[in-house]
Amino acid sequence: MTFDIGTRLRYVRTAHNLSQRELAKKTGVPNSTISLIESNSSNPSVGALKRILDGIPIGLAEFFALEPEMPKKAFYAAEELVEIGKGGISYRQVGESMFGRSLQMLKEVYQPGADTGKVPLVHEGEESGIVLSGRLEVTVDDDRRILGPGDAYYFESRRPHRFRCVGAVPCEVISACTPPTF
Repeated sequence: MTFDIGTRLRYVRTAHNLSQRELAKKTGVPNSTISLIESNSSNPSVGALKRILDGIPIGLAEFFALEPEMPKKAFYAAEELVEIGKGGISYRQVGESMFGRSLQMLKEVYQPGADTGKVPLVHEGEESGIVLSGRLEVTVDDDRRILGPGDAYYFESRRPHRFRCVGAVPCEVISACTPPTF
């Protein structure tokens, strides 16, 4: 059985009203390390995870025994979407936490020239999106396309990919990813 340590850690940390910075300060573990673990970009050693969990505080056994409580909420007003982006890209997530969920839904807004970075993204799962406004350059493997309103994409996320807003106006996208990536 595989455990999603990153999502689980984010869930426990936010349930205890701790920011990544606060947890880093309490534990002596760099904020960047906690961020990498929560984004599932890095797997911590048992010792490192125990040190992080001691700062919450929660034991290893309790951490791994957690069963996600599925949210009962079915509807979200626009102002209830949770901002998880930063910089020139806004990612507004439907739902407070992805812990225990298998689908992540986002409203994305790319400012002119904003992109996901020069290094392509690669992760497990699938993702799809529909451009609502503006123009979005999407690169998957070596295939690059510029998508406009109504155009869409769908691909396996383990294929190297990146996104960039082209043009002078922001680009809005509604996207879904499974399993949740952020």
